[in-house]
Amino acid sequence: MNQMLQDAPEAQEPTEAKRSPDIVDRPPAPAHPRFAKPQRVAFVQSSWHREVVEQCRIAFLDEIEARHIDRARVDLFEVPGSFEIPLHAQILAKTRRYTAIVAAGLVVDGGIYRHEFVADTVIKALMDVQLKTEVPVFSAVLTPQQFHESSAHVEFFRKHFATKGVEVAEACANTLLSLERLRGQVAAGIV
Repeated sequence: MNQMLQDAPEAQEPTEAKRSPDIVDRPPAPAHPRFAKPQRVAFVQSSWHREVVEQCRIAFLDEIEARHIDRARVDLFEVPGSFEIPLHAQILAKTRRYTAIVAAGLVVDGGIYRHEFVADTVIKALMDVQLKTEVPVFSAVLTPQQFHESSAHVEFFRKHFATKGVEVAEACANTLLSLERLRGQVAAGIV
């Protein structure tokens, strides 16, 4: 029965002319390197504009799993806003439980305060955390030039945050691999 289906014209690969526009040819999934030791990641997300920011987390989890860090080894933390992320990142880094920390948030111009100040403060504080603790901290805390709570802006930034989730997962995995090699070289006296 299976042989008959394979030989039937309907079961053969459609020609280019017959292909449905919904069928997308995708390249094979890349083979990502594996880690020598298990990794554990903390993902700290602000709840301000959750419907937008959560797209980063969802995309991050999909991509980090493709890069050989199991979802069960990613702990999720939610804070009220982006301003609260650095303190959580610092406390999490000091536990030494995590090999990396990822921050995600959306800082918008609400007209009440200077959003650039908040964004700059958060990014500087996250950099300070990683330099003080030697636990890498990755930022997907974004500050758009303009954000209005219209459906068009929300949808645009949902897609943008999904893209940033993939990018931050790639940066996280590649950095962890690099640090794993570097620490191995230091331990062996090579560096």
